[in-house]
Amino acid sequence: MSSQIPKKVVIVGGHGHVALRLARLLTPTHVVHSIHRSPEHTDEIAATRAVPYVLSLEDSPVEAFSVAFEDSDVVVFSAGAGGKGGAERTKKVDYEGALKVFEAIEGVKGKKPRLILVSAVDSRNPDIVPDHYNEEDKARSAKYRESIPAYVKWKYEADKNLVARTSFEWTILRPGGLTHEPGVGKADIGKTHITESISRDDVAATLALLVDRPDAAGLALDLVGGETPIAEALDAAIKDRVTAWIG
Repeated sequence: MSSQIPKKVVIVGGHGHVALRLARLLTPTHVVHSIHRSPEHTDEIAATRAVPYVLSLEDSPVEAFSVAFEDSDVVVFSAGAGGKGGAERTKKVDYEGALKVFEAIEGVKGKKPRLILVSAVDSRNPDIVPDHYNEEDKARSAKYRESIPAYVKWKYEADKNLVARTSFEWTILRPGGLTHEPGVGKADIGKTHITESISRDDVAATLALLVDRPDAAGLALDLVGGETPIAEALDAAIKDRVTAWIG
C-alpha cells in the first residue's frame, strides 16, 4: 500500500520534460527540491512550485550533492544528456552523473534517501535476450542498440552499478520510447514487451506514484503503453515482485 505522508523529494535533472511534469504532480502534497545546472531555468522550475537548486552533474562535486540530499526521503534521478554532446557527454551525464548521485546518497549522514532511477527499456546484458521477448521486441532491440549505442551502453552500466549497491534502497523505472502526447493514465508495467511508446505525462504519473511506494525497492520496472490503469498496473507488479533486470 502507498503512504501519503508528505515527503521531501529531490529531483535531479529538474529542467527535463518528465521532471517538470513530476514536480507539478508532487508539489501539492510533497516538498520538492529540483536540481538543475543552469540558473536561467530557475524561474521555470519555480513555476512548478518546486525549490530550484543549481548544481551540475558534470562539474559539481559529490559532496555538494550529499548536502542537497540531506533530510530528503526520496531522490529521483531524471537526468540525461539527451543526445547532446555526443558519446563522451552521454557517458559523463548518464553514467558518471548517475554514479555521482549514488555516491552522494551513500555520503548522506544518517538515514539515506530512497532512489528512483529513470533508465530505459532494454537496459540489460547485451549477451542475454529476455525470455519474454518476441520477434518484434528483438527487432526493436537490435535497431535501438544500433542507432544509439552510447546511450544503451551507459544506461546499462549505470543500472548495473546501482543494482550492486546495498547501502540505500532503490527502484529503477525503465520507460519505453517517449512521446509528447497527452497522458492516458494507462500502461503496461513490470516485465514488458518494448515496442509500445509511452507519453511523458504517464511517465511522470508513474514516478509520482513510486514516490509513495517504498515497497517497490529492489525492482526494475519496464513502463510502456498499455491498457491497464497506471496505479493498478504498478500495484500488481510490486505485489508480485516483478523485475525486468537482467544483469
